[in-house]
This record gives sequence, C-alpha cells and structure tokens, in this order.
Amino acid sequence: MQYPSAWLQGASRGEAIACELRLQIIDEKIKPGEVLSENRIAADFGTSRSPVREALKSLSAEGLIRLERMGAVVVGLNLKDVEELYDVRYLIESFAQQRLAQGDHTTLIQQLEQIIDKMKLAVKHNDFVEFAYQDFSFHEAIVIEAKHTRILHLWKSIRHIVMTVILITTEKGFESGEERMNWVADKHRTVVDALRSGNAETIRKVVQAYFADSGETLIRSLP
Repeated sequence: MQYPSAWLQGASRGEAIACELRLQIIDEKIKPGEVLSENRIAADFGTSRSPVREALKSLSAEGLIRLERMGAVVVGLNLKDVEELYDVRYLIESFAQQRLAQGDHTTLIQQLEQIIDKMKLAVKHNDFVEFAYQDFSFHEAIVIEAKHTRILHLWKSIRHIVMTVILITTEKGFESGEERMNWVADKHRTVVDALRSGNAETIRKVVQAYFADSGETLIRSLP
C-alpha cells in the first residue's frame, strides 16, 4: 500500500514523506527498532535531507519514532498506543457531538448524509481509499462544526495518525465484502440521527456505542 497521492494535495515535500513513512510504520512494513537514515530516505524519495528532517520531526512529535544520534529509531504503534489513540478520539468526538446538541446544524447534517452516500458508492466501486477518506471526513466535519479552538488543536495533533489508521483498517475491512462495509457506512447514520435529535443524552449513548464497536474492529484490523 502507498499513501494516496490524492490525499497529498497542498502538502509540502516533508509532509508527503512523513505521510508515506507514517503509513509504513503503522502498517509495520517498517518494524519497531529499525533505524531510519536521513541519507537513505532522501535517496529513496529523490530529495534533499531538509524535507526528510521535517518529516522525521513530525513523526517524532507523534511518538512514532525516537530521534537519536545514530538516527531515527522506529517506535511504532503497539496495542496500548492504539487503544489510547481511540480513547483520545472518543473524548474529542464525544465532547464535539454533545456540544452540537445546541443550535441549528442542518447544514452539517446534510453534509454528513452526503458523505455516507459517498461511502456507499465507494463500496459499490470497491474503492477502499475513497471510503477511508469519506469516513475520516465525516468525523472531522463534526469536530470542526463544534467550533472549539482547543479541541480542534488537539484533533489536529492526531489527525494524520487517525487518517492512516482508518486507511489501513478500511483496506482490511473491504476484504470482508460489501455487506460488511455497507454496514459500517450505515453505522454512521446512527450518529447523524442522534445529532438530528438534538438530545445530549441520546448523543452521548450513541457515540459511546459507536466507539465501543469501532475500537474492537480496529484492534482486529491492525497488524
């Protein structure tokens, strides 16, 4: 698997390199304990060392590598890391969704329904990359709509890892067939229905159930 080029529009060279390395690390094509060489990466990507340093700095900030004198040592994502990532996602999205119990969010709800339709279409065309992108967009749209600066900042600190994890798990999910992935798409409708209700307690229960199930699926799908 390569990181989708369509997802890199507007990205700097360093960001693009980070995205590719992040995917390989989380998918365990690059194993924990391996040492990444700036020179080797620069040669592989046909670039200078400057964007490579930018990429390694980003991966270090995310905890995926550890910068040492000998080079960048791969830390990777273990099961505990993945569970903690989902804990953070749950805290962010639960807060964001309950915040949306107030006010008129008709435009958001229409946007989310359109995203679900695109997910279903991606299933029909066996396009796991498009499905993953729409899945991520669904959740990010909710966080953005909450209009909470600090929550959005926290989300942005994990968004690249979240996108990568969704990409990997979606590819695995597509191996289970159309029925399973249509079910995943339809599960997002429970979130939309809860938001439409405008009831904070309903939203709380739905998001809790959503993440409980998604967390189990995630653990089964990652290497």
